[in-house]
Amino acid sequence: MEHTAMMCVAFTQGCYFFSALQRTTLCGTLDYLPPEMIEGRTHDEKVDLWSLGVLCYEFLVGKPPFEAETHQETYRRISKVEYQFPSHVSEGARDLISKLLKHNPNHRLPLKDVLEHPWIAQNSTKHPTMVEKTTGNVH
Repeated sequence: MEHTAMMCVAFTQGCYFFSALQRTTLCGTLDYLPPEMIEGRTHDEKVDLWSLGVLCYEFLVGKPPFEAETHQETYRRISKVEYQFPSHVSEGARDLISKLLKHNPNHRLPLKDVLEHPWIAQNSTKHPTMVEKTTGNVH
């Protein structure tokens, strides 16, 4: 029996339906779309790791990393993973974000490792708890 879960992700303004199958549909806010979606490739839950990297960047910088004058230029910058950090962004934050904004979804930092990243640990008042391996739910 296949289990499917729905998760609404507010920062991407979209809903994803997770199952054992990969998806090919395009949905979400342009600035948060990962390369695999804009390039029409199959995608899975790793799109949320990309979106987390974009969200972290936007929180620290005040704008998305791939923002451009036109949609076409934004698509190009996403596909090339072309962005720069302003000088005020710390090395720790740069390290985390750059590990999430990887073109290859399989090279993105897993959620468990995000929670254990030194920059997160250093700036957190609450230590992360165990991530359940089968569902990815944080306890």
